Amino acid sequence: MENKIIRIGIVGYGNLGRGAELAIEKQSDMTLVGIFTRRAPSDVQPVFTNTHVYAYEELSQYQDKIDVLILCGGSASDLPQMSPELVTMYNIVDSFDNHAKIVDHLHHVQEAATKSGKVGVISVGWDPGLFSMNRVLGEIVIPDGGTHTFWGEGLSQGHSEAVRRVTGVKHAVQYTVPIEDVLEKAREGIGADLSAADRHKRVCYVVADEKDYERIEQEIKTMPDYFAPYETTVHFISEAQFLKDHQKMKHGGFVIRSGNTSSENKQAYEFSLALDSNPEFTASVLVAYARAAFKLNQFGETGAKTAFDIPLSFLSPESRENMIKRLL
Repeated sequence: MENKIIRIGIVGYGNLGRGAELAIEKQSDMTLVGIFTRRAPSDVQPVFTNTHVYAYEELSQYQDKIDVLILCGGSASDLPQMSPELVTMYNIVDSFDNHAKIVDHLHHVQEAATKSGKVGVISVGWDPGLFSMNRVLGEIVIPDGGTHTFWGEGLSQGHSEAVRRVTGVKHAVQYTVPIEDVLEKAREGIGADLSAADRHKRVCYVVADEKDYERIEQEIKTMPDYFAPYETTVHFISEAQFLKDHQKMKHGGFVIRSGNTSSENKQAYEFSLALDSNPEFTASVLVAYARAAFKLNQFGETGAKTAFDIPLSFLSPESRENMIKRLL
């Protein structure tokens, strides 16, 4: 396959779309054709002044100008509709992260991509994505053992929004934090059957009027589906402190596989991430998989793919030989 500059389109321009724009700028073998938005294009201010912005409705006009679309919509309502629709015209990559519905999403994209002759790479990011790959590797290498996944310390957008909906809350963020002694026990092979609530605590930072503190704290801690099963701590802070210390979208976590290779020997496999910006890192993963989607389609592949289906060498701009010389 001859070397070619891969032409990318970004669909959607929130935090993830902005991260994709930043990541594409760092790639020697890619160029950004433009951002496609459902907002008025004039309302979108990209990072780089030479980035073009187009209306979403114009997408059908660019099929001969774009090799891969990176879809930066949400998993709740955008991607279930957008991915099967756009893979009829383009190779696509998405970050669909509703774990319980990934198989359904895969089938929908598979059907559309097979008909169109395109590749749809779904559910890539760090979880699902890199964490998923490491769960598989751990199970393969240590079949007699247990897998433990911890998320955080990291900002949860959904839970932060739930806190902000409490009456009297001016600003709020919520961080998911692994419980340290449970994390250490996981490294010893203990606790694989624990629930997410047993493995994590929730920490909230809230700006509100002092007279409402007690009521707000109680409403947060008893909120069903969000906080009630978890150990939850609420810190009330000033607006100045909030704006100074809680603007980054930090996240990360751990995948730990621990078990036995014999009656005498225990083994532990661990993969971890510590991210200053969840969306920028996720976007960087999407951009790497956009390269893989292009390569796969160039080799005649079609249909829906996941991180489990794609060779690592397809993610890199380097040749296979150079990767082997440098990294193997």
